[in-house]
Amino acid sequence: MKSTPYAKPQEVERKWVLIDAEDAVLGRLATQVANILRGKNKPQYTPSVDTGDFVVVINADKVRLTGSKAASKRYWRHSGYLGGLSFESYAKAMATHPERVVEHAVRGMLPKNKLGKKQMGKLKVYAGPEHPHAAQNPTKIDLKG
Repeated sequence: MKSTPYAKPQEVERKWVLIDAEDAVLGRLATQVANILRGKNKPQYTPSVDTGDFVVVINADKVRLTGSKAASKRYWRHSGYLGGLSFESYAKAMATHPERVVEHAVRGMLPKNKLGKKQMGKLKVYAGPEHPHAAQNPTKIDLKG
């Protein structure tokens, strides 16, 4: 009886993937990015090993929400002090730092432990169409099809 193959961290081959977020729905984009970061699209996927690829997301400022979520969605953070809860609307977050909106959505779909932090480090998000990772020769993935 043959044992189940287990991916070892030193045997993982990482690639670079480019995703254009223009007119993409935020949740669907985040799901696909999280699956690539975790390595779920590879046959050697192992839940406790980082088998994922690097992901470059461009045009994060052109991502959209469905329904009335754009008007009602709020992001919150807490300073740690009493009464230190702050809210920020989706519209203001997109106006000031659209990269963080995509990063926040992807972070929520990754494990909440050291492995998730390591996988989150492989995500590069840019508001416009320019990115400094041309030397890595990323392969473009089309989310439409």
